[in-house]
Amino acid sequence: MSLDELREEIEEIDRDIVELIARRTYVADAVAGVKEQQDLATTDEAQEEAVMARAGRNAESFDLDSNLVKAVFRLLIELNKVQQRQSREEQ
Repeated sequence: MSLDELREEIEEIDRDIVELIARRTYVADAVAGVKEQQDLATTDEAQEEAVMARAGRNAESFDLDSNLVKAVFRLLIELNKVQQRQSREEQ
């Protein structure tokens, strides 16, 4: 493959990643709705730990640095928390 073709493939993958982040955010918003209905806290430490452990295992299965993958997931979790807080404030 040429350099341009490889870059095009990366661009496509990047779009896919953003789409998956949007999907994850949509589901996290639904989770926030359920939490609000059940009067639960926005933050669930045990669930966050489970997500981080799963991210680490998934990273290792693809021979990726688990710490770096976990850092990405920390950002995703923070993104969802911010969005959940904003949703609650808007209501």
